[in-house]
Amino acid sequence: MKKGLFVFLALVIALSSVMAQEKVTLNVLNYQQADQAGYQEDVAIWKRFQELNPDITLNMEVLFNEPYHQKLQAYAAAGTLPDVFYVWPTARSAVIHEKKLAKDLSKLLGPDFLKDFSGAATDPNNQLGKYMAMLPQSFTYTSVMYVNKKLLADNGFNLPKTYDDLKKMVPKLKAKGINVIMLPDKDGWPMQSCLFSTVDAMLAGKAKFTDKPFVDSLKVIDNLYKDGIIAREDNQVGYGEAPGLFISGKAAIYIDGDWRVGAYITDKASGKALIPPAAQESDFALLPFPAIPGEVNPGVLSAIAGTGWAISGSIPAGSAKEKAAVRLFKYLYSDEVQAIRYSTGAYVPTRKNVKANVEPLVAKVPLFYAANPKTCYVFDGMFDPAVYNVVNDGLIAIGLGTSTPEKVAADVQKAYETWKASQK
Repeated sequence: MKKGLFVFLALVIALSSVMAQEKVTLNVLNYQQADQAGYQEDVAIWKRFQELNPDITLNMEVLFNEPYHQKLQAYAAAGTLPDVFYVWPTARSAVIHEKKLAKDLSKLLGPDFLKDFSGAATDPNNQLGKYMAMLPQSFTYTSVMYVNKKLLADNGFNLPKTYDDLKKMVPKLKAKGINVIMLPDKDGWPMQSCLFSTVDAMLAGKAKFTDKPFVDSLKVIDNLYKDGIIAREDNQVGYGEAPGLFISGKAAIYIDGDWRVGAYITDKASGKALIPPAAQESDFALLPFPAIPGEVNPGVLSAIAGTGWAISGSIPAGSAKEKAAVRLFKYLYSDEVQAIRYSTGAYVPTRKNVKANVEPLVAKVPLFYAANPKTCYVFDGMFDPAVYNVVNDGLIAIGLGTSTPEKVAADVQKAYETWKASQK
């Protein structure tokens, strides 16, 4: 009898052990650029998770830029969202927020975990759906001028403080084949997100897009091309190409978001950097766009809660898959991983007290924040894709010289009215 009982208990223990080791597969949609510094660290982050969690299998798909957004939209439309995926807190990922396709992280993670993050990151009002669909890893300034101080000084110029300062640089630099400002816009979104949002901040108010303030903001962009400050050819330059062109001396200034510092620092896999650390310290500066004639809110820059991870709302509550997704999520937001992200220049973490050895250009990002505390919304963070995509296309048309500010404003107003009517 005792022997039989012993065998029975042994079987129960053995079965329990097998069940405990039963693998859970998580489908993950990751956002990463394979040819950028930090990619190898990203690969190592995911590899380390697998080593620490042998009972979880990750089925990874990695995309970047517009292909990522298109794929996420397609998954959402088909009802086949991955278990864990990368999300923007605003209209860039509108379908996730508006249809509540992600779990409410404030309930899933709880206050004990979220207390280690800044209030801006955990405030649901900073997300489109007014609930915590994702956890921003950063608070991001979308408009930063990366300035080659040495190039300017070698040509007799000081750091620009006004629009006229930029105009004065054009003849001399152009004669040497150097653009004053580079802003690659082949992908459609950079001009809108990385400059126009800041320019339009001076004109904020309740008005139609066809009213003078909005048209005037489009005229600022138009004048940047007409005055030769930005080359029309930039509308044919892909987002991934621009950092290399900037560093090769094709432009004195490059406009992008703060996240782009990661393109310039040392790639630990190769040991090479687009800008060596010593030059990052001495030869380059991060500056706001100079004062524009007629601006109403001087010194205001576009900023937004940054990107982060979400967990699919379709995962059954309390299931092994949900527990596995939470384990992955907490790992991705751990001190260890956030320190790695900070060191690669990906962002300044919203997790409190993260320490990392960072290169000079990365160290300049929080100083840029402190020097430019006044912020405004990013256009594509406030409006539906049906509206901001018309702005994107219109800004390209202005850049190419094939449309006018007035025509683009009319197109945006029409798109807004059409979208508004569809919401009733």
